[in-house]
Amino acid sequence: MFFRQFVDDDLGCASYLIGDEKAGEAVLVDPAYAIEPYLDEANRHGLTLCCVLETHTHADHVSGHGRLAIEHGVPIRIHAAAEPTFGFEALDDGLEICTGDVSLSTLHTPGHRPEHCCFAVTDHSRADEPWLVLTGDSLLVGDAARPDLAVQAREGAQALFHSLQRLLELPDGVEVYPGHVAGSLCGAGMSSKASSTVGFERRFNRALGIRDEYDFVAETAAVRAARPPNLERIVELNCGPLLGAQPPLEPKGEPEGATVLDVRPAQTFTEGHVEGAINVPLEGSSFATKAAFVLSPGERIVLQAGSPEEARRAARGLNAVGIFELSGFLENSKTPARLQAIDLPELRDLLERGSIDLIDVREKDERDGGYIPGSRNIPYRLVRACAGELAGDRPVATICESGARAAIAASVLAAAGIDARPVLHGGVNDWEADGRQTVKFRRCGN
Repeated sequence: MFFRQFVDDDLGCASYLIGDEKAGEAVLVDPAYAIEPYLDEANRHGLTLCCVLETHTHADHVSGHGRLAIEHGVPIRIHAAAEPTFGFEALDDGLEICTGDVSLSTLHTPGHRPEHCCFAVTDHSRADEPWLVLTGDSLLVGDAARPDLAVQAREGAQALFHSLQRLLELPDGVEVYPGHVAGSLCGAGMSSKASSTVGFERRFNRALGIRDEYDFVAETAAVRAARPPNLERIVELNCGPLLGAQPPLEPKGEPEGATVLDVRPAQTFTEGHVEGAINVPLEGSSFATKAAFVLSPGERIVLQAGSPEEARRAARGLNAVGIFELSGFLENSKTPARLQAIDLPELRDLLERGSIDLIDVREKDERDGGYIPGSRNIPYRLVRACAGELAGDRPVATICESGARAAIAASVLAAAGIDARPVLHGGVNDWEADGRQTVKFRRCGN
């Protein structure tokens, strides 16, 4: 059996190429929009793609099934409950897809979405029992998937509970390969490990430890994590019609009315950028997700990058989350605007003098663990919508845990004409570690 896992570290998404080298065939499960790595790997091992399998209609990234179908004639298989508008071959519970001595048995496991399927993989040249299972967005390493992205949370949680029990019928030694790893928005307690086993998850997975259906539904249906940005748009793109490749990214001299997305490091951005630009550094974690949170749907974008290759990398990341309105990248542009970054001692002095407003741009659950007195909480992903409320006589400082989100938020505010000053190096934990006061949110009864 040939087996290869591909992980998009930025989005936390996993894809799988599985086949039989003797037969020269392979299937591709949950491909990303950038299909080149799969094609290169298949060619390197003399494998022909016989079909694309989708565990479900993805809500956090654009699938590459359209490109594979249009550019390479690869058929697509997905459960009919997805109701795609493109031509497809339906997956049904118990259906086996074979490539030589390797078979993938379909397990219909609704919950995350009604059409969700897992695939138990058997290498018949070794044994007639499953070696591994591709669990998509149902069973994750250390957690279970969100039930609130396609149906009502309670309905999804009920279906997910029974789907997980079905997966637990597999032997302990079966390896678990999920569709997401840490960094994805599709689960809160995921491990950074890219695989596990049924037995290990049975013993140590928090979600699997809830054996009563009522308790499971009560806990998982109550999750209120941020929904993936562009969710509806990405689902629509993945349902069809099929989406092909995008035209090459071209250089431009001026923004020409488009929003400038500056993907250079935050420190570089503060030292000089195009007036009105928004900064989401490519070098940081979750670049595409962060960009999708702060950009508006359908907004025309031109990129500012350190090099043409960096701009193309940024474009690939943006395409992955359904942002295709890219007008090009700036070459030799003037960068007269500056952003004044501050450190924690400067922030303390400004707060003591009452000469600055402080915005904590972390998520609410982070802030509840400790925040600076007098600060206001607006998660960075909501700052653009709230910018009009923040305009005033005093500058606005932004703070998070490390400076990454604070820099994004400050750039958004600066683009709206507000004197914004990010705390670039350090955050609330460092403030507390220096012996300065923080306040913890306490619920009644605690």
